[in-house]
Amino acid sequence: MTGHQNPFSLEGKVVVITGATGVLGEAFVQAVAQAGARVAVIGRNEERAHARVAMAQAAGAEAMALICDVLDEQALVSARDKILAAWGRIDGLVNAAGGNIPGAVIAPDQDLFAANMNDTRQAVDLNLFGTVLPTHIFGKVIAAQGKGSIINISSLAAQRPITRVLGYTIAKTAIEGYTRWMAVELAQRYGDQVRVNAIAPGVFLTEQNRDLLTNKDGSYTDRAQKFVNNTPYGRLGNPVELTGTLVYLLSDASGFVNGETIVVDGGFNAYSGV
Repeated sequence: MTGHQNPFSLEGKVVVITGATGVLGEAFVQAVAQAGARVAVIGRNEERAHARVAMAQAAGAEAMALICDVLDEQALVSARDKILAAWGRIDGLVNAAGGNIPGAVIAPDQDLFAANMNDTRQAVDLNLFGTVLPTHIFGKVIAAQGKGSIINISSLAAQRPITRVLGYTIAKTAIEGYTRWMAVELAQRYGDQVRVNAIAPGVFLTEQNRDLLTNKDGSYTDRAQKFVNNTPYGRLGNPVELTGTLVYLLSDASGFVNGETIVVDGGFNAYSGV
């Protein structure tokens, strides 16, 4: 099918994915490649970035690896220039870089008012500014084209208070505000085909949260069990379960969806616990 016949296809589109070397990033690269897009894989880990490119190519897609830190403006500009030199356009941006900073977590036995402010700021930098900077640099190309889709990654922590994760909660809540704000500004300035939305994943087991959620023997920690007990599906998510929403938001099928956060969480956010 050509992109015109199937509104869910990403055929002919160029999609930039930051944080593409992470666990969710891996699922995102695979799905976007399978949907027919050319994929720009952005991450800090060179070996993993090249593995993601090989995976995308195995799915029949063109792909390139760009080693860069999302907080390094100059590196982002140079990545953008390489993408434009190779493919001439950018149709989608997935801001998947982010994660928790251990020092921005407050343990139950820790003094609530002794939070490490440097680490908390670092969590806000990584998650919030690691989304804002790529949006300004790659999003500018999308805006100039007058058509394209930007997707930010929020979290359940922005929807409901989740204990301990102070820095992450502040940053992800700000991402939802930024998503709405940027959606309005871009549409008013660049027309009705430039969009910004967010996905708020439920709890998915990744490298970043593995120590919080699983014991050495692979069984769930008390914290993970609480998530499972408060999810009507009775389990954690599998990264591949985010990809349908991702491809939908990148595709023309979601053309009138703008400024939204879609929660993908097996019903956790809807559940009262009773």
